[in-house]
Amino acid sequence: MSTTATTIDPEHRRLGEVAMVGRDRWEEIHRRARAGGSIRAIARELELDRKTVRRCLRQTEWKPYRRAARTDTLLAEHAAYLRRRAAQVGYSAQVLFQELRRREYGGSYETVKRFVRPLRAAQLHAAVTRTRFETPPGLQSQIDWGQARVRLATRLELRHVFVLTLGYSRRSVYVPCLSETLGDLLDAHEQAFAHFGGHTQEHLYDRPRTVCAPAGTNGVRWNTTFKAFADFWGFEPRLCRAYRAQTKGKVESGVKYLKRNFLAGRQFRDDLDLCEQLAEWTATVADVRVHGTTHERPMDRFAREREALVPAPTGRAFRLQAPLTRVVATDYLVSVDTNRYSVPFTLIGQPVEVRRRDGHLEMRHRGQVVATHPVLGGRHQLRILPEHGPGPIARNARLRYSTGEGSTGAVPLDVEIRDLACYEAAYGLGGAE
Repeated sequence: MSTTATTIDPEHRRLGEVAMVGRDRWEEIHRRARAGGSIRAIARELELDRKTVRRCLRQTEWKPYRRAARTDTLLAEHAAYLRRRAAQVGYSAQVLFQELRRREYGGSYETVKRFVRPLRAAQLHAAVTRTRFETPPGLQSQIDWGQARVRLATRLELRHVFVLTLGYSRRSVYVPCLSETLGDLLDAHEQAFAHFGGHTQEHLYDRPRTVCAPAGTNGVRWNTTFKAFADFWGFEPRLCRAYRAQTKGKVESGVKYLKRNFLAGRQFRDDLDLCEQLAEWTATVADVRVHGTTHERPMDRFAREREALVPAPTGRAFRLQAPLTRVVATDYLVSVDTNRYSVPFTLIGQPVEVRRRDGHLEMRHRGQVVATHPVLGGRHQLRILPEHGPGPIARNARLRYSTGEGSTGAVPLDVEIRDLACYEAAYGLGGAE
């Protein structure tokens, strides 16, 4: 397990304050001691003096290090004034010295500097050691977007990744999208609700225009469609304080973790392969690693949070009329709500817009309707129309995939997928535009 190192400011070194132990290090010392670690072993592993480890173990609670201020005889009568006034003038020894001169102080500027220095150091240390805001199970989720260039086949492509992190368990869901439109935002929410089997009581956001308009004199002006979506699902949207994005640090940590752990060095055949690899990594790595803050696996904490979530009934959805954007996979299929539908194979690698209309999915490319399918019931179903395939290959596929279910065309997902290069070589077919 990695341990966060205590950063020692050069000024602290000069003042001999290297003995200061931060909260994270103090808690790690106690955790290792409870696990049976000896003082010698803990000191060696954390690169601390044994006396420091022993002193920390004697303490029942962590207390920040504070150096006692030296009070010159001439400064003693002004000490209370300086402690009260220092923060108001930004811990400026020069300003305080000028004010003391008007109060008939006869000492030197250097004496004032020595007095103010530990006050400034304590303030800086308090600023870096923020108390982390923890929430009970089922109360809050944090939502954010991350952007990354991913290698799809031979090209680098920009993808926007929707991230929703449960505040208590730190379990996250990741949904790659082509953009950050309102349609993408709401569709990704519903995928997250299906993934967790529910949602928290409130969701915390930055202030994107898909959620709210810029703050005005009349308070928050919610995006009308987004507010209807929140009411439909029964959660309360909340906003970070302006210019205080660190209030949703849990999800921002999740975005960094995704980029550094999952995306580093990976490449993908297409967007479908990206989603499949991401789902496998989430289940086998992200959900089961020991979290650096909670010191527990997100899945273990989720077991305690699951019952506190607001249930998300299967099959329920906020049917947004705005189109969803999807990229056609190498098997000329488009994924919508975990089900997959075919489009003409010449559109492989191209974006299509998907609209829901009266129980059907209408798929468009450059404004033209390229496919229409009835919405499949259930999850992880597949529908292929033979005319969407490359000629004779499609007829063979129909015979191989047929399930005898009449005109539905629904087939299982264990479909053989071949590289189009073999089709082109066999039939002299041109590639996608």
